[in-house]
Amino acid sequence: MNFELKTLTRTRICSEKCDALVVLIPQDLNSEGDPLSVLAALAIKSGDFEVKPGKLLSAYRTPGIAATRVLLVGAGDGSPKNVRTAVNAAMGALKTSTVQRAVLCLSALNNPQAESVRAAVVACGDATYTYRTTKSKASPAKLQRVVVAVNDSVTTMAGFEKGAALVKGIELAKEWGNRPANHATPTLLAGAARELGKLPHIKTEVLGLKEIDKLGMGAFKAVAQGSAEQLRFIVLHYEGAAKAEAPVVLIGKGITFDTGGISIKPAAEMDEMKFDMCGAASVLGIFRVLAELQPALNVVGLIPACENMPSERAIKPGDVVTSMNGQTIEILNTDAEGRLVLCDALTYAERFKPRAVVDIATLTGACVVALGGVRSGLFSADEQLATSLAEAGETSLDLCWRMPLDEEYAEGLKTNFADVANVAGRAGGAVTAAKFLQRFTAGFPWAHLDIAGTAWKSGAAKGATGRPVPLLLDFLLSQASAVAGKKAALKTLPIARAEARPKVTPVKRRTAAPKTRT
Repeated sequence: MNFELKTLTRTRICSEKCDALVVLIPQDLNSEGDPLSVLAALAIKSGDFEVKPGKLLSAYRTPGIAATRVLLVGAGDGSPKNVRTAVNAAMGALKTSTVQRAVLCLSALNNPQAESVRAAVVACGDATYTYRTTKSKASPAKLQRVVVAVNDSVTTMAGFEKGAALVKGIELAKEWGNRPANHATPTLLAGAARELGKLPHIKTEVLGLKEIDKLGMGAFKAVAQGSAEQLRFIVLHYEGAAKAEAPVVLIGKGITFDTGGISIKPAAEMDEMKFDMCGAASVLGIFRVLAELQPALNVVGLIPACENMPSERAIKPGDVVTSMNGQTIEILNTDAEGRLVLCDALTYAERFKPRAVVDIATLTGACVVALGGVRSGLFSADEQLATSLAEAGETSLDLCWRMPLDEEYAEGLKTNFADVANVAGRAGGAVTAAKFLQRFTAGFPWAHLDIAGTAWKSGAAKGATGRPVPLLLDFLLSQASAVAGKKAALKTLPIARAEARPKVTPVKRRTAAPKTRT
């Protein structure tokens, strides 16, 4: 999908030739006497059109308007959330049409902000995305170009650029999330990371079994040993700031297929366990966005990738393994494998002396029960980090909800046969999983995002969502702003100190008169 931002008033838009003109109509529409305003006002007055977000009214070859089709879309109060709803509805209606070039008009909104433009662009990409990789007769999307029309392209350019970059990152995350497991093995996932390494400021390193053995990643290795597919530990570096700047580390769970191992899952809907690497896919996606926007920040991405399979070599309930940091783990349930691969990745993250570490994982069904598919679960004992992530969720419309981490939840992880068990009871399962991970995070500020309910959809709309790439972008941009602010403060600090230092008047030392000899 190609996007373009143009300054076009409603009057000028009426003479813009295109296959479809999509016009967002707010509840406080100001009529300007142009054909578009007249059409909208008449439709509202007659009751044929509502400005409720997502409501549609289509017209064909309307007098005074050059576009072949006109699609009026209700946008409510014009907030980013309602803009997203409106554009999703409009682009969904055009997806199966013959439209190749569309103009998305935001000029009727009163002073649309950069965030509304971003929401519109992301919604365009989301609504028109179609998976084609493993289809024999996949036809390309007919809609190839969308021109976003605003009253002032200068003030909204930043939002447009974020949106266009996000579309690329989200589509990459969806692509790898949607691929069947035989087309998204750990080796193929590593190949996707190497492709990202060809982009500006990104470097890629891939570790195999030999390197994992040397590092002592016993928990990660234990999960992978039941599969014929070789594990891969993927390390991505985005270098946008000075080397001395501590990076943010993102860790994505990369279980490319999860049978549950010996603690095998029920057959129903097991095909959806190809989505168990959506955390890894989101890390790939955010690095694609970073390559586009190039913020002044250092970011490290870690992806422990393997399959969880039952075989004669697979780990068994009751086995005890040793993690990279030396803690022993009793595996009471082999289907709680995500925390095993993540704990070694968390220990590996310490070597970067990070400013913060965020792991992203489709970790627990318990989080789905708690929050459904609306919000991701957010766990962190660091107030500043938790606040930054929660705010990023709100601004990006990629919502999360903070969950508790009381120490009492860790009681169920105690065992007689190792330092810790990999599961507790059923109660509070999302929290006890986070408590397990927390044991490996003493050296840095840490947060955990459980995306089991938000990473993909089931049913007729089955497919990866690309979440939480938008949330991660806003979080990383906030970290970049914090780094820039710190640098600015340090630059002015010597001046401030000099100004604050009281002036000292030098005291003239008296010279003693020479003694007179008698």
